[in-house]
Amino acid sequence: MSTELNILTEPGSGIAAGAASFTLRHRVFRTVWSVAWTVLAAWTPAPLAAWRRLVLGAFGASIHPTARVYGSARIWYPPNLTMAAGAVLGPRSNCYSVARITLGVGAIVSQGAHLCTGSHDIDDPGFQLIAAPIVIGRNAWVAAEAFVGPGITIGEGAVLGARGVAFSDLVPWGVYAGNPARLLRTRRRPHQG
Repeated sequence: MSTELNILTEPGSGIAAGAASFTLRHRVFRTVWSVAWTVLAAWTPAPLAAWRRLVLGAFGASIHPTARVYGSARIWYPPNLTMAAGAVLGPRSNCYSVARITLGVGAIVSQGAHLCTGSHDIDDPGFQLIAAPIVIGRNAWVAAEAFVGPGITIGEGAVLGARGVAFSDLVPWGVYAGNPARLLRTRRRPHQG
């Protein structure tokens, strides 16, 4: 699992020394972000998606004007979130965005799903945080309460079934379920009727 050059490697982080993984500045940013989301967006009804996009954008997220993020979604660090046209972060979804999370055109992350870019190096005596990006491809679907681990790419049109757990990449148009997720079949592409 590779660590993307990001918040874990900025000057002052304790990643190499076994201390706190994030700088004080970064922790303050996340606190301000958490308060802002709670006060300005978490309570808003579904039709106020444009307002939530504005709040996320003000904190560094890259959100297409047609993407939707529900108020009950949790985004740990907005600058590491990119959402393309028509992408959706459903109710109670959780984006632990220590590294970049990218949702492609039409990608859907359903209610209660967890996108987790961070883990810990279990062989390091300091149990340091490590991170790798997640990519959810065009027209892919992460179903209710599914879990996607660090460094995973979910291919175009792939489906991770409800409560499925992905610790390896999902091939385009594959339908997966289980823990760990396994390929059940291939999904028909839209042009195949």
